[in-house]
Amino acid sequence: MSEATPKRRVAIIAGAGPAGLTAAWELLARTDIIPIVIEPTLATGGIAQTFTYKGNRIDIGGHRFFSKSQRVMEWWFSILPRQGAPASDDATQAHDVEFAAEAMVRRLVPGEDGCARVEESRGPAPDPERVDAVMLQRPRLSRIYWRENFFPYPLGITLLVAWRLGLINTALIGLSYIKSRLFPLRDETYLDAFFTNRFGRRLYETFFRGYTEKVWGVKCAEIRADWGAQRIKGLSLTRAVTHAVRDLLSSDFAKQQRTRETSLITRFFYPKFGPGQVWEVVERQVAECGGTVRHGARVTGVTLEGNRVSRVTVEDCATGQREEMPCDFFFSTMPVRDLVAGTSPPPPAPVREVADGLKYRDFLTVGLLLRRLHVREKGRSPQAMVRDNWIYVQDESVQVGRIQVFNNWSPYLVADPAHTVWIGLEYFLNDTDALWHTADADLVALGTRELEQVGFAQARDVIDGCVLRMPKAYPAYFGTYDRLGEVRAWVNSVPNLFCIGRNGMHRYNNQDHSMLTAMLAVDNIIAGQADDSNLWDVNLEMVYQEE
Repeated sequence: MSEATPKRRVAIIAGAGPAGLTAAWELLARTDIIPIVIEPTLATGGIAQTFTYKGNRIDIGGHRFFSKSQRVMEWWFSILPRQGAPASDDATQAHDVEFAAEAMVRRLVPGEDGCARVEESRGPAPDPERVDAVMLQRPRLSRIYWRENFFPYPLGITLLVAWRLGLINTALIGLSYIKSRLFPLRDETYLDAFFTNRFGRRLYETFFRGYTEKVWGVKCAEIRADWGAQRIKGLSLTRAVTHAVRDLLSSDFAKQQRTRETSLITRFFYPKFGPGQVWEVVERQVAECGGTVRHGARVTGVTLEGNRVSRVTVEDCATGQREEMPCDFFFSTMPVRDLVAGTSPPPPAPVREVADGLKYRDFLTVGLLLRRLHVREKGRSPQAMVRDNWIYVQDESVQVGRIQVFNNWSPYLVADPAHTVWIGLEYFLNDTDALWHTADADLVALGTRELEQVGFAQARDVIDGCVLRMPKAYPAYFGTYDRLGEVRAWVNSVPNLFCIGRNGMHRYNNQDHSMLTAMLAVDNIIAGQADDSNLWDVNLEMVYQEE
């Protein structure tokens, strides 16, 4: 009698975003563990999905594919290889693109033993006009639009900027900055002090305070500086000017990319059809190789036996029917608040208190299709188009916080890029706000009015519109965030529980940081390492973080 085939271990993964799907792919590629991904929505990629409306695609929040982690960069390029020929707008827009000569693709395929294996293939780098599975290289431009003037983002005080700000105001900004360098605030616990020490109080109050408070809905004095440290660590007025000068003196693009802060990157990579294209490819491979991605279901409970997760409760979102699913490992990208509330037996009271007090910020995009823009800028005729990827709206009299110009992310996001402009107006809010529950048609009308108000477009040019809501898009750095370490300690006491990704760790991770937490979790399983502290160090102490 032949021996029975050993039962394969199972990992249940809550969430089909970048962290969850990276974990599933890595488990299949490197272990015999079967991943089961549970995703409450019908979309793939979480906040990095691509939403399609009448052939026009929305990237929620804008996802630049750039990382100082070579491991992540190679992973992306093995899913969608770099372009080897011009995209449809590269010549007309005079883009400076470094074309690849060769593509190396790594694909999960079923193995004869029932386990997946990784198949590698090499060939010519793809032509985006002929092939869909391709990563484009795109120029980065983001600016601040304020009082019908454009200002560079990140800010640098140049002669043109000084003229637009006013010479007296610029002089006062300079003196304020010098004061902040000579007499910095000693306590940088909160964001107002963090910004003041890096930009001076006057520049902070001119460009940073209003927009940041629009994003988070609370005063900067209430937001922990950890958020600023993660998003713009190392960025200052001095370094922004320094990098601008270096660009004029050097053509060594690769060296510049390695040494500059993420906020200062001048080019980035981007999938032909938006970020969701990567995750749709990954999901297909996972499903073809023995993994499961179940949409329309959510994890509502986690059962511990001893100090390990033994099973999770999964609820069908349509019927409400529940089932218990045993597992050997549980990867959670679900909000920390929901994870702790659904765990049985309950975690210690202090952990529950911290989790219950964590706050989130929600996100709403109004997609508008226009015949043209009508951008008013002092001293110039109205512009029918701009070259920005996104634009920060500093005007506090409107609710819109940022405008994405999807034509400039990829021309293939737009059904008719030659004759229409496809933009996304981004609103930061809470799901308890009236705006969140406003009818879609009224939100389209609001977005149209606000575009006219700030001098960006005219209502007569709007052809169509849609609305996309994304709950819990941003884990907030207030509430009980300062006690998050208590939750982390509890998670680390459960050796087969891995909290990964943005909401799973309640940390404003970029896509690459979320992916790396998943990769490291799989590393830990393979190494038999119970301590998952290295996951929590991502985006804080890793070498690739902006220094």
